[in-house]
Amino acid sequence: MKFEDYQYERPNLESLKKQFLGFVTRIESATNANEVEIAVKGIQALQNEIITLSQLVSIRHSIDTRDTFYDEEQTFWNEAGPVINEWETAYYKAILQSSFRNELDDLLPEPFFKMAENGLRVFDAKIIPLLQMENKLISEYDKLIASAEIEYNGKTYNLSGMAPFKQSTNRQERKAAFAKVSEFFEANQAEIDRIYDELVKTRHQIAIELGFKDFVEVGYLRMNRLDYDRNDVEVYRQEVLKHVVPLVEKLYNRQKNRLALDSLKVYDLDLEFESGNATPKGTPEEIVENGVKMYHELSTETGEFIDFMVERNLLDLVTKPGKQGGGYCTFIPNFDSPFIFSNFNGTSGDIDVLTHEAGHAFQVYQSRWIQTPETVWPTYESCEIHSMSMEFFAYPWMELFFKEQTLKYKFSHLFGTVAFLPYGVLVDHFQHEVYQNPEMTPEERRDTWRRLEAQYNPWKDNEGIGYLENGARWFQQSHIFGSPFYYIDYTLAQVCALQFWQRSQVDNDPNAWQDYLTICHIGGTQSFKQIVASANLKSPFEPGSLSGVVAKVDAYLDSISEEDLKA
Repeated sequence: MKFEDYQYERPNLESLKKQFLGFVTRIESATNANEVEIAVKGIQALQNEIITLSQLVSIRHSIDTRDTFYDEEQTFWNEAGPVINEWETAYYKAILQSSFRNELDDLLPEPFFKMAENGLRVFDAKIIPLLQMENKLISEYDKLIASAEIEYNGKTYNLSGMAPFKQSTNRQERKAAFAKVSEFFEANQAEIDRIYDELVKTRHQIAIELGFKDFVEVGYLRMNRLDYDRNDVEVYRQEVLKHVVPLVEKLYNRQKNRLALDSLKVYDLDLEFESGNATPKGTPEEIVENGVKMYHELSTETGEFIDFMVERNLLDLVTKPGKQGGGYCTFIPNFDSPFIFSNFNGTSGDIDVLTHEAGHAFQVYQSRWIQTPETVWPTYESCEIHSMSMEFFAYPWMELFFKEQTLKYKFSHLFGTVAFLPYGVLVDHFQHEVYQNPEMTPEERRDTWRRLEAQYNPWKDNEGIGYLENGARWFQQSHIFGSPFYYIDYTLAQVCALQFWQRSQVDNDPNAWQDYLTICHIGGTQSFKQIVASANLKSPFEPGSLSGVVAKVDAYLDSISEEDLKA
């Protein structure tokens, strides 16, 4: 069956509620572990039905935000989500209080119980209207960003479609493209400020209603930080400032010299080479064909996986009007189907998506054996290890996509990997300050961004680009609106992925791929630190853990001459 044949019908919430809470009652009144197990499996079947239907709506709505049917269904699920949370809270409470809890280890992995406890701490029926308001505001932001229609050179583009012009070898065109994007955000500044201000205040009220001082701890609990806290994150931030920021500053200085510029403006950062950045060769169809070849040669497991994805049309990759920006991978449990969504735009990012999102999809494909919906995926920072590491394991096949520009691509990709770390930490630090000070005005938030940007991204010169000078770069970062405190997960995982890069591409460690397969199979049955240990990697929270791999990256990039990068 192909994706377009997956059937959707809005469920009857009252009927679902009756079934769901009926199983909860059976858990509460059970006289033995077998009765509890039967009831849990009944709930898991309902959860999978709910996830399947809501994901079909989410995917189809993101493919075309103008589709009125799925727009209405998305509104339905925005309002239904907090209601369903109430049922799940009753389920978690029943399991945690069950006399047979300790006899359920074979059915419910250890992280489930910790997540259940977190779920109880961040939900109360009295906050349902606030949760519904939060969902409504997130949808408002998503629709506003997707509505961008930027007129440039006689054609109309969405935000993703402007990316190639921002990497043009013509400096004036780069500046003009940035200015066009800036016009969109300047025109919508008041509306985006309003949406975020209401989001912050709504989330702060959620925290107060739940008995917390502010939303930071709620955010951590929602993200299921199972074995680290904000103090660990602070140690990690300092490691990034100490080891990564100096290397990135050095690399941007090399870029400035390579481009023969007196100074590097923000609109110069995306162009790394005078001859142009590495770009993928071929049509989207040819890129997918080469992706199939790559995954068949990488391993038996990845070959089986990519055939499953292509044969069932589980990839929607090309940018088009009305399509939501960005890229993601999700899972449709009742069809055992990962789904990959992206916006191809002719840049190297197209290949990054094909490896990054495929890393997510491959992990969840390997984890389909897990019965517990809460632990098919690991927590977010662990999820990103799979995606980012896949980008590196794919290195030997990059010539399929970049031909004579392969070395240029690898240089750019590795540079981009380390350059991203300070930005990702900046996003996280910004959110901490915002939610610790919810009374800040929109202008004060933008001032906060400017101050932190100077600390973590000192090479940024935003001169001439209004919304960036105004401290509004974060307007483009959808995670800040839709998934608070998510973004640092990318950086924690990136540090782990860089260790896989070192092991597979520098040290030629024969166990690297097997360790990767191991953690894909583990899924969410272990916590972050446990997964890192299972993969034989160093934890990012250990002081000094970044120094060795950052030095390896520095040496590798130094070994590539400017002459090698002229393709």
